[in-house]
Amino acid sequence: MANIGRVEEVNISQEMKSSFLDYAMSVIVSRALPDVRDGLKPVHRRILYTMYELGMTPDKQYKKSSRTVGNVTAQYHPHGDVAVYEAMVRMAQNFSYRYMLVDGHGNFGSVDGDPPAAMRYTESKMAPITLELLRDIQKDTIDFGPNYDGQQMEPLVLPARFPNLLVNGASGIAVGMATNIPPHNLREIIDGLLLIIDQPETTVEDLLPIVKGPDFPTGGIILGYEGIRKAFRTGRGSVQIRAKTRIEEAQNGKMRIIVEELPYQVNKAKLVEKIAELVRDKKIDGITDLRDESDRNGMRVVIELRRDVNPRIILNNLYKHTTLQTSFGVNTLALVNGQPRVLNLHQALVHYLDHQIEVIRRRTQFDLNKAEERAHILEGLRIALDQIDKVIALIRGSKTTAEARSGLMEQFGLSDKQAQAILDMRLQRLTGLERDKIESEYQELQITIKELRSILADESKIRAVVRQELVEVKEKFGDDRRTSIMINVDSIVEEDLIPEEEVAVLLTHKGYVKRMPLSTYRAQKRGGKGVTGMGTRDDDFIQTLFVTSTHNHILFFSNKGKVYRLKAYEIPELGRSAKGTPIINLIQIEQNERIQAVIPVKQFTDDYNLFFATSAGVVKKTKLSEFENIRKNGLFAINLREGDELVGVRLTDGEQEVIMGTSLGMSIRFPEFDVREMGRSATGVKGITLADNDYVIDMDIVMPGKDVMIVTKKGYGKRTPIGEYRSQSRGGKGIKTLNITKKNGPVVGHTMVSEEEDLMIVTQAGVVIRMNIAGISSLGRYAQGVRLIKMAKDEEVATVARVQISDEEEDQ
Repeated sequence: MANIGRVEEVNISQEMKSSFLDYAMSVIVSRALPDVRDGLKPVHRRILYTMYELGMTPDKQYKKSSRTVGNVTAQYHPHGDVAVYEAMVRMAQNFSYRYMLVDGHGNFGSVDGDPPAAMRYTESKMAPITLELLRDIQKDTIDFGPNYDGQQMEPLVLPARFPNLLVNGASGIAVGMATNIPPHNLREIIDGLLLIIDQPETTVEDLLPIVKGPDFPTGGIILGYEGIRKAFRTGRGSVQIRAKTRIEEAQNGKMRIIVEELPYQVNKAKLVEKIAELVRDKKIDGITDLRDESDRNGMRVVIELRRDVNPRIILNNLYKHTTLQTSFGVNTLALVNGQPRVLNLHQALVHYLDHQIEVIRRRTQFDLNKAEERAHILEGLRIALDQIDKVIALIRGSKTTAEARSGLMEQFGLSDKQAQAILDMRLQRLTGLERDKIESEYQELQITIKELRSILADESKIRAVVRQELVEVKEKFGDDRRTSIMINVDSIVEEDLIPEEEVAVLLTHKGYVKRMPLSTYRAQKRGGKGVTGMGTRDDDFIQTLFVTSTHNHILFFSNKGKVYRLKAYEIPELGRSAKGTPIINLIQIEQNERIQAVIPVKQFTDDYNLFFATSAGVVKKTKLSEFENIRKNGLFAINLREGDELVGVRLTDGEQEVIMGTSLGMSIRFPEFDVREMGRSATGVKGITLADNDYVIDMDIVMPGKDVMIVTKKGYGKRTPIGEYRSQSRGGKGIKTLNITKKNGPVVGHTMVSEEEDLMIVTQAGVVIRMNIAGISSLGRYAQGVRLIKMAKDEEVATVARVQISDEEEDQ
């Protein structure tokens, strides 16, 4: 019985509670959560410190990964080599870490989910930026603690000369809690820190314009600011990420979707498999081929489409059913003084800044202690050199080293360290040059000691040192954002987050659209020869150009009578040489649908009307206010009869006159008040009575001083003063505007022009001719016109458009 020992009764529920809490806190503090100061979990910190101890710096050669893992498990992290190697591999993946901390050599896995090679095959060393995490660690800047067996000391945190928690992010699952912090751009985060240093009263709201949002290593597009702002303000939020895609036309005329960047942590191989599965199960119809053409130069997944499908609809379905669009749940949970806390952006930066201030204070104190110790030794050497004869005599007269040291201390008032330094001094230090060196070093140390003491005595100087070193890191390692942030057109957006500014919107004949800041557009027109406002293909040209505000609406009217709406800021802002984004990428028009008119609108008021004209000669006037609510997939603006098409839309104020021209050379001019106001769903009334086989070409607003430009199918044309077209009543046959013959052919262009504009003529073969209006003959209504363009026998004019002459073109 004596060997059984003492039996202690315990409450099992209390014991379970106590044991579980101990286990939970061990997992939380020692394994799963990063420290707010260096952004590292213990395993990552131990890997980097082991590399530091092994001298695996960026300027040295690679060493086997198994060596690093072995040292980590043997000395600091006894949790298995697999866990350590997995953590090290992730720090070497350019698709996992925004700024890699390990420079890997060999197979470290891929974005397709391929596993890394075994640790015995790969090699590694520290990445250049990792030196900033460990810089000055030897200067008593951080605390060390015993390792798991008490045989060695390990750092409890790293100096971390950049805010790694936010820059590289972190994820982990503890007991009852989890962290999920996205990576951010180094420049933006440091700029936020600099603002806090310069203006300590800075708030989260002040940081929002500087830190745009997460910046993922794989790029992609963040949809909207709402999730970002919530995460920055509260520490929790959800960010929608979408792949970077574009729709392009292949050589065979078919459309295809190109995927160039993926959302963070999306497996490309599984994504391709999922798309193939959706096609096989007929959940998505219209995809004819799927290829992964990615290589070392970048990612490229090609999705070929049928001719009859709308690529935008296919893409939206892919966003809905695959990981081409995902959400990142932000939970900024980190250890603060050993306790888990959810932090907003400002709190995370302030805690990091406090750590840096402590690091600089401890480093400065370390440097001061070293400088004072050295100065103390130099003071003793100076005394010895000033009385060298007595010193030599004392040393020669002493029987032992201890006696000599005691004699020096008593006779010259030296400390033990000073006396020992004199005894250790070599005879060469007695030369004049060496004496000068000692004196020079002593004087420099006095300056250094004074500076270090002044830094320690002034908190603002410590913050200035932190600021300077952060700027150095930013300039050395900072780079541009990879993840762009776009307004999510599927959701309501806080419009006050979008700066209101004047922009130029350009739309080409082929349907490419873009916007440019008005300051940029005007700047390119000042002086010299100038540059073009938009890069276009040889058979394309700018058809519509207008200035509007980013907050204004833009209405797009199609030949099928539908109207689509975008805010100006939803049109991608591109450089002046870019050709623009296909309009089909922005609005859900059908494959055979084309934009006939584009109208910018600030407010949908009753003061203005939209005036419509169709190819069948029908006209309609509707209050602008009826178009305030337009669905994403468009809205019917006019009820078209079978076989009819919308040919023109103009914004009017109720006091305008309109003019319509037909294919067989007839024209009619009448005041808009001849047409009563009708609802959006109405068909309209007769604007002109058409002869058999005739149809309306275009409709325009009458402008005094301008001319009517006529172009025929066989390349003939003329311009006639608007005064020759008398005003009539709506619904009549109109008057002749051109004498149609076999020589010139039917009319294909009928529009108001001025001599300050150019005329673009496009043939059915795709040939584009541009000519100045002033160079076209002014003739009467009955004239046949003059030849404007020479064409082959079977070639015909397809379309006509007028364009503004820009300042730079006038200079050429």
